[in-house]
Amino acid sequence: MTIEEKAGQVLLPFYTGNQVEAHAATIERLHLAGSIIMGDNVPRDAQGNVDVAGMGAINRRLAQAAAADGDPWPGMIGVDQEGGMVARLGPPLTEWPAPMSYGAAGSEPLTREAAQGLAGELVPLGFNVDFAPDTDVTMGPMDPTIGARSMSADPALAAAHGVAFSQGMLAAGVLPAVKHFPGHGSVTADSHHSMPTQPAAVEELRGRDWKPFQAAIDAGTPMVMTGHIAVPALEPGVPASLSAPTYAALRGLGFKGVAVTDALNMGAVTKQYPNGTAAVMALVAGADLLLMPADVAQAHAAIVGAVKSGSLPAARLDEAVLRVATMMTWQGRRGTPPGVPAGGAAPVSARVSAAAVTVVSGPCAGPLVPGAVRVAGGRPGDRQRFEAAAARAGLALGSGPVVNLIGFGGRPGGGDIEVALDAPWALQASPAPVRLALYGRTDAAFDALVAVLAGKAPAPGNLPAAVGTLPPGTGCP
Repeated sequence: MTIEEKAGQVLLPFYTGNQVEAHAATIERLHLAGSIIMGDNVPRDAQGNVDVAGMGAINRRLAQAAAADGDPWPGMIGVDQEGGMVARLGPPLTEWPAPMSYGAAGSEPLTREAAQGLAGELVPLGFNVDFAPDTDVTMGPMDPTIGARSMSADPALAAAHGVAFSQGMLAAGVLPAVKHFPGHGSVTADSHHSMPTQPAAVEELRGRDWKPFQAAIDAGTPMVMTGHIAVPALEPGVPASLSAPTYAALRGLGFKGVAVTDALNMGAVTKQYPNGTAAVMALVAGADLLLMPADVAQAHAAIVGAVKSGSLPAARLDEAVLRVATMMTWQGRRGTPPGVPAGGAAPVSARVSAAAVTVVSGPCAGPLVPGAVRVAGGRPGDRQRFEAAAARAGLALGSGPVVNLIGFGGRPGGGDIEVALDAPWALQASPAPVRLALYGRTDAAFDALVAVLAGKAPAPGNLPAAVGTLPPGTGCP
């Protein structure tokens, strides 16, 4: 391969809007590894739902462009589809609750089945990479970024369910990428906007944040994503994604697969490293795949120039390309399973939510409301979904106890029953006698909630993170 071809194979770009042909031409011209699909690239029908046929056609065109050089491995067509708040693709694909549901439900087979269903719906659309699962260990209310994207505040639980989720994705034919090493759940800033600092010592990280990554590596994960987090114990002032000691630490855990950066167009990187410098720094440090550089042509030119000048050793670029090519060759040889039609995994999503509902305080048996209920809080769509679920369950609306819904970043609102739709620690300041954690806002999640309120179903979930003085594991026996 030429230097230009090698430089392209370590870049996975994004594009804006519906500029598919222009993007395909860029992929061919720069020999790029493929593409990631973001929310503004998703074609939609008149009702605002995903145009499944249109999405498939776009992905086939981009895969064709990635294959234009005749390489014997398939191009990458990736997406961020974790479930919960991070989902680029909505209906008619199955909607999934927040990943914290898996920690609350506590069933690794169910987590594996859910991931296989989620990934199985991506396969018919042409996706072969999903930048999930998030295996960060959340530290609770001080965590502004990950929250319910984390499966648990317990490192062992996050590790077990992260492995199960990855195994389910692989079984469906989609490559997972565990993220965000060295751990984004225990920092107090959002790397989309600025660079967080992780003050912990390496031994503390090894005993907490790194446990899910170690488990994933031991299970053979093909890809690990590094985050834009400064870790003074490794290299002060430098994002982990651009830090040689960080990649050395990752390899020190036994990882032999592809190290991919978090999106290089995020504020933590662009404010400090403009004009393609981040791409070269990441490769020199030990990254193998560079996700979403702010300007892919600029990044490509910077890599080619750095090899020619000697500031990026040719052997380091070769190592990165070889890892990417090896992973995608393996992916190609695995074949493509048939996948699942859009919406086909909905029953599994419903089972996840039903298994995750948690009684944080209040009775564990019997109806929690009489035959009627009122709803407050949340977003308008949350209230509409609750009302629709109540109607399906035969609960009247407009009188009775007030069920207050607390969404992401929300606060208790003084209802008779408080329900956290996202991370459960929003409930810690609530004086309500009955507090429930739902970890989702899908139709199926609201059906699970209403079934518990009406006394038609138990709430079998356990807290995957502390809520005030209530420890993880709190829930009904």
